Amino acid sequence: MYKLLIRPLLFLFDPESVHHFTFTVLRILHFIPGIGTLLRARYDVRDERLTKEVMGLTFSNPVGLAAGFDKDAKLVDELACLGFGFIEIGTLTPKPQAGNDKPRLFRLPEDQGIINRMGFNNGGVAEAVKRLRRRTSNVIIGGNIGKNKTTDNALAVNDYTYCFEALYDVVDYFVVNVSSPNTPNLRALQEKEPLQRLLEDIRTRNAAKSHPKPILLKIAPDLSNEQLDDIVDIVKETGIAGLIATNTTLSREGLRAPAERVKAIGPGGLSGAPLQKRATEIIRYLRGQLGPKACIIGVGGIFTGKDAKEKLDAGASLVQVYSGFVYEGPSMIKKLNKHLIN
Repeated sequence: MYKLLIRPLLFLFDPESVHHFTFTVLRILHFIPGIGTLLRARYDVRDERLTKEVMGLTFSNPVGLAAGFDKDAKLVDELACLGFGFIEIGTLTPKPQAGNDKPRLFRLPEDQGIINRMGFNNGGVAEAVKRLRRRTSNVIIGGNIGKNKTTDNALAVNDYTYCFEALYDVVDYFVVNVSSPNTPNLRALQEKEPLQRLLEDIRTRNAAKSHPKPILLKIAPDLSNEQLDDIVDIVKETGIAGLIATNTTLSREGLRAPAERVKAIGPGGLSGAPLQKRATEIIRYLRGQLGPKACIIGVGGIFTGKDAKEKLDAGASLVQVYSGFVYEGPSMIKKLNKHLIN
């Protein structure tokens, strides 16, 4: 029903407007008594064969929602009803920021892809913390943290540690995002020396807590093997829990969409099916370098159960979806988990 009727109608309108409209609908539905129970009965697959112990956390299933969909933690309880094993909020910054100018979100239906240049638009970490304190579901929550656009890279550690301290009591794990292509100079923080300093600072703060939380690093798909080796060294040296592979790509190689339209869209990170192969290659490479213990969350081009299984077989501990969820609809999570059981 979603792909035949609902999606064609939604795709007639601006993607960002549709995103906000969908949030409103889900919020209204959740207020109706019994709707949450009905959604869980329809979409939430519970089976002990799906349960995974990763990073000291127990995931009811290995399929999560990637950061960027519910940046401000506005729909955690509603989305939990759709069967996600975990939900990652953010990217959150210390201060609210509007992000880049609109339009900044574009579909490529021919490629089952999405281009975005959102620019860490969010209401600030404090507002998200308030919402997370009110949530009623027990779904595992990841907190994806970044820096404000106006913060110089030399001071970036202050923004990341501010968000870390603010979110510490309301999330289950952290993700340090230095790989978005839509904040100027952010990816420069992926270089070995600044990245190591940043992660060491957060790790030290985390170690001082009575119950340290797992810390992950989200990396770009556009890194060379030499750069990935640097990342692996940093993971080992800092002792963080692992990596999320991968963020969106700057590449436009092999797209079916007309080159003129792609050029007219302009800059931004590409996600969805075009990222599938590269993300899987990186996961396989990282697993070989990191060994069996580190957590790797695989994301990029997951639309079917076969896609999810491919990521897990390549070495991912868990997987996340975003673009696939937009294209496939709410039944996607159930289909992925049913495939993994079988």
